[in-house]
Amino acid sequence: MPIASLTSQAAEICRLLFLTLVSAAWAVSTLAQQADPPAESASSERSQAAVAALQQWYEPDTGLYQTTGWWNSANAITALANYSRISGSQAYLPIFANTLSNAQLAPHGAPGFLNKYYDDEGWWALAWIDVFDLTGKPRYLQTARAIFLDMQRGWDTSACDGGVWWSKDKRDKNAIENELFLAVAAALANRESDEAARKQDLAWAAKEWAWFQGTGMINSNHLVNDGVRLSDFAHCTNNGKPTWTYNQGVILGALIELNRAEPNPTLLPLASSIAAAAIAHLTDAHGILHEPNDAHTGADVPQFKGIFVRNLMLLNAAAPQPLYRRFFRINAKALWQHDRTPSNQFGFWWQGPVDQVDAARQTSALDLLNAADSPRSPNHPLLSSQH
Repeated sequence: MPIASLTSQAAEICRLLFLTLVSAAWAVSTLAQQADPPAESASSERSQAAVAALQQWYEPDTGLYQTTGWWNSANAITALANYSRISGSQAYLPIFANTLSNAQLAPHGAPGFLNKYYDDEGWWALAWIDVFDLTGKPRYLQTARAIFLDMQRGWDTSACDGGVWWSKDKRDKNAIENELFLAVAAALANRESDEAARKQDLAWAAKEWAWFQGTGMINSNHLVNDGVRLSDFAHCTNNGKPTWTYNQGVILGALIELNRAEPNPTLLPLASSIAAAAIAHLTDAHGILHEPNDAHTGADVPQFKGIFVRNLMLLNAAAPQPLYRRFFRINAKALWQHDRTPSNQFGFWWQGPVDQVDAARQTSALDLLNAADSPRSPNHPLLSSQH
């Protein structure tokens, strides 16, 4: 490699490390204003109670969760797989098989887990990759691969010179479907036994990441905005819309998978800078996670925070920092003490009070409790499972 390239890469690494330290220091200054809460000895019991309450919404005939939407059910399956892995429980293995079969049936489901929206497809692909990691059963990985083949049809260079459309109507290009596309491509590359197929997955991941970086959706605060502005198809730029917590989360998991597939010394420092910025900018004075502008309406937003925490758990396994463990403990303690009903159901506001309960809010809370329970070791099974 030319000396100039090495120098440039070294400079980029130093820049990212510096930004990470600055963002982390800012976040720590917020969290340090209160005493460090003790670790909860009964943390696994909290997660177990949250799972039991979540499964009360599970509908065996459909394989989905009542009170919430199609893509939210994919996230519930992911949270259930993570709980099963962390706890060592095999109690819910029949749930995964049932959902794989029944959630594809009309009129409630979608054959092949394919529908109009590429982000919906990405959530289901990641869910089945997680279940594959848990069970080692090839049918789950095959399902994820078939979903990804359909997602590839969403890539289009006629607008913004690349990227995946949000829907098959070709209306918008947003951060979330492109983050999911990157995450699925890289995850499949890490689990593919056929070298030719692995190279194809990795090529898609590299193409997506190059495009994503070029859009400027990662802003000067190291946060990911909602999408790109399509007013000029040739020069699409950051649309400046909200920095939703889930957009900060999915990119973390995607960068971790990409770094596993093709190690690059800039990727984990960048992920760490995004995580630290999210903790700094998207928490209240007590360190409790919230959405930008305290948004809380609609059916989608209640799912977002758990997605961020779930991916931060992966980053803590790949590149541990005390900041992340502290963040998990503070938020889990607030959730359990102030945002819980007597039947162990949770609301939207982790600092309380309970607003309402449903499967999306419950899944998000379970993601948080899973993170609080997760091992600190970089050799976490979430990262090391390959079959």
